[in-house]
Amino acid sequence: MRGSLYVLLCGAVVAAAAAGEPGRVVFLGDSLTAGYNLEPEEAYPALLQEKIKAAGFNYAVVNAGLSGDTTAGGLRRVDWVLGEGAADVMVVALGGNDGLRGLPVAQVEENLAAIMVKARTANPAVKIIVAGMQMPGSMGRDYVESFAAAFGSVAQAHGAVLLPFLLEGVAGIPGMNQPDLIHPTAEGQRRIAETVWPVLKGVLVVGRE
Repeated sequence: MRGSLYVLLCGAVVAAAAAGEPGRVVFLGDSLTAGYNLEPEEAYPALLQEKIKAAGFNYAVVNAGLSGDTTAGGLRRVDWVLGEGAADVMVVALGGNDGLRGLPVAQVEENLAAIMVKARTANPAVKIIVAGMQMPGSMGRDYVESFAAAFGSVAQAHGAVLLPFLLEGVAGIPGMNQPDLIHPTAEGQRRIAETVWPVLKGVLVVGRE
């Protein structure tokens, strides 16, 4: 039965693509994704929408970033987010707030895994990207190492694509961050978009061009 459902849903995705309807790329994240203290068009999901269009792909981006969100918060609201329409691609960019609060790594992994299960319940053919996060050394070596490793572990276990570090080239660089040294500036957001784009482009489906 599940196999039949998968075939039917995949067929619906192909039919939608053939009909010219855009696919749906959902970014489930926190303030980094929401574009804290910036204009909506300056946040990296909006910048990636421009890259998608320029590359000729037929996808609409949904920025489901919420400032202060954690993996547990993302899990609570993912059904609501997907209720607006199942994602063809989901980028899960959560965990930073969990880490800064010192929440257990096992809990972070469990929540991320549950989010992916919900996404695949809505669309078994969804492509999932897990954006890794890293913690500052002040959190302690053991926690920093186990936290960073969690994203790759959960991505591998659930067949998702890993983006090793969302803030590559941004974290800790004053010119890329607002005065709090946590939230990216518009330039920092552009750098994030450049980091995400090769990975995102790799999962966009040929046929939605």
